[in-house]
Amino acid sequence: MTYVQTLKRIRSDKTNYHKRAALLIGRHSFVTIKVSDQNVSTQLLKPTPTGDLVVTSVHSKSLAKQGWKGAFNNLPACYLTGLMLGKKAQEKNVQNVVLYIGKDRFTSRVAACLKGIYDSGVNIPVSEDSLPPEDRVSGKHIAEYAAALKEDQEKYDSRFSAILKNGLKPEDYPDHFDEIRSKISGGKLRTPTKTEEEETPQTEKAPKEKKAPKEKKEKPVKKEAKEEKKGKKPTKGGKSKSK
Repeated sequence: MTYVQTLKRIRSDKTNYHKRAALLIGRHSFVTIKVSDQNVSTQLLKPTPTGDLVVTSVHSKSLAKQGWKGAFNNLPACYLTGLMLGKKAQEKNVQNVVLYIGKDRFTSRVAACLKGIYDSGVNIPVSEDSLPPEDRVSGKHIAEYAAALKEDQEKYDSRFSAILKNGLKPEDYPDHFDEIRSKISGGKLRTPTKTEEEETPQTEKAPKEKKAPKEKKEKPVKKEAKEEKKGKKPTKGGKSKSK
């Protein structure tokens, strides 16, 4: 029986060294996103021979300095945290990054944070189909839920006690989100990509000229057919018998 030694971080299921090796070989700056029960934190790191160097980082609690009154771990907060990280990355002259989540799962809140980084103008490989829609990111679903829950005032006050204490009504989530996003981005966001049909105006196509039908070539008529038309009967062997 032989003993196979494995690294401690593999045994504790903390590091995927196949992903880690691919990351280091690519020599790209990378982003990590950690979401807890109350907060979200992001870091921009650069791999070096002596270890990873933290270029910049953003914690969701720093949104309070921008005037944010909502929760610090929901989809709007994750998006704004990613947007702040993207703006700081550009200030550090970092334009290209990749996402590294290691052994963590790609959840909707991670996707919202990634969308914020992408919208800031930083180039990061991501499929737009995997990103949450705008109404989810802006907190529209929270406002609709609050409006439906308002019939039960006691449950409404209990569910949204934290943000009500900060002076924010949950029904105003989308407007408050737009205000903070505009403040962080300075009004500069990545414009959504357009399809070729949207980019090129549709013009009336000129009707195609109809080509004159080609004249059909007459097939050569067989000799026997010609004789039938003239009223002559074909004879066998080419000779006629006289009576």
